[in-house]
Amino acid sequence: MADATTITSGTLIAAEKVNGTNVYNPKGDKLGSVEDIMIDKVSGKAIYAVMSFGGFLGIGDKHHPLPWSSLKYDTAKEGYVVNLDKKTLEGAPSYESDENFRWTPDYGRTVDKYYGVPTYWL
Repeated sequence: MADATTITSGTLIAAEKVNGTNVYNPKGDKLGSVEDIMIDKVSGKAIYAVMSFGGFLGIGDKHHPLPWSSLKYDTAKEGYVVNLDKKTLEGAPSYESDENFRWTPDYGRTVDKYYGVPTYWL
């Protein structure tokens, strides 16, 4: 039986293959890379991509949750494109990579509001 990471089918991808994928702005500037994915346990849909941004060699980088709907995969770049610039990201909701962070519905609402997407949280 094939391992889930070796199966390819159209637009499906294993989560472990998404982690580490670069994220670019429309100009082609690299903003960071996908560090993790937040998935709704009931629907199975990806809700957020957590992108690492800033720092140097993993030191001082921040984690920025981006609404999954804001990411578009670009096959030519083999990465995701998001309509943001570095200045917008600097003011975005984030948390330190070494912080003992706990995701709450209020934090999720803050992320959704910042990016102007319909809130996932009731």
